[in-house]
Amino acid sequence: MEEIQKSLLTKSKKAKLEQIGKAISLLCIVFIVAVVAAIFYFVMSKGLATFFKDGVNVFDFLFGTDWAPGTVGDDGKPLVGALPMLVGSFLVTLLSAIVATPFAIGAAVFMTEISPNLGKKVLQPVIELLVGIPSVVYGFIGLTVVVPAVRNVFGGSGFGILAGTFVLFVMILPTVTSMTVDSLNAVPRHYREASLALGATRWQTTYKVVLRAAIPGILTAVVFGMARAFGEALAIQMVIGNAAILPENLTTPASTLTSILTMGIGNTIMGTLENNVLWSLALLLLLMSLFFNIIIRMIGKKGEFK
Repeated sequence: MEEIQKSLLTKSKKAKLEQIGKAISLLCIVFIVAVVAAIFYFVMSKGLATFFKDGVNVFDFLFGTDWAPGTVGDDGKPLVGALPMLVGSFLVTLLSAIVATPFAIGAAVFMTEISPNLGKKVLQPVIELLVGIPSVVYGFIGLTVVVPAVRNVFGGSGFGILAGTFVLFVMILPTVTSMTVDSLNAVPRHYREASLALGATRWQTTYKVVLRAAIPGILTAVVFGMARAFGEALAIQMVIGNAAILPENLTTPASTLTSILTMGIGNTIMGTLENNVLWSLALLLLLMSLFFNIIIRMIGKKGEFK
């Protein structure tokens, strides 16, 4: 009896390996959380120094239109208005999402409802190829093809919001399309079967049943694409003009948060106002990324199939 009791209480090798695996997984989770917390602390400590150390007013920073951190205005305050970059970032993000969404939905419907076999053989490899192209390649193509085309058709220098919109449209299209395909495939098959059994045509089933059921997933894809566009730096820097002024129209040079960051962060001294205000722009980017993630989670929870 004692031997049987001892054998039952003794942990097997599989149980020990399971405990080791749980411990390793816990350590990895703790490490990831610590890294994310450290990133937030570092960026926030640097970004908030503009307001607490250098005495810049938050309202002047968010809504000011003059960007020249190395100079002082007539009121004796540094010219660190970030509104032109905020407007530029939101404009190119929203416009690229508006242009990309119809193309992404059309491609996804073709790949899932109209011709799944052809979609998998032709469109899927093309989408995967577009995802793997580096940002600098998109930017170079935009610089040599899109900018001259915009200049010839719409006038101006060619650099601006419109050129950035076209480049970001191509960049986020694979992401939005792939996630839209997944959302359409996630619609239960009996939704389609019930619609067809009631006498609906294939197009009516696709438009009124499948797409409506997949709306939360499609919205998630669009928001995810917007987050991708909002954080893009190199490609947009090459085509937008990098002028820290409020854009007069879609064909005048403008700037985004990322373009100003990439141009200026290597040319400033750590701890100076010029450097701190760039970290404040980085903090805005981080907060916007968090905002997009929260929206994605909220949409995902509401759109769960039960």
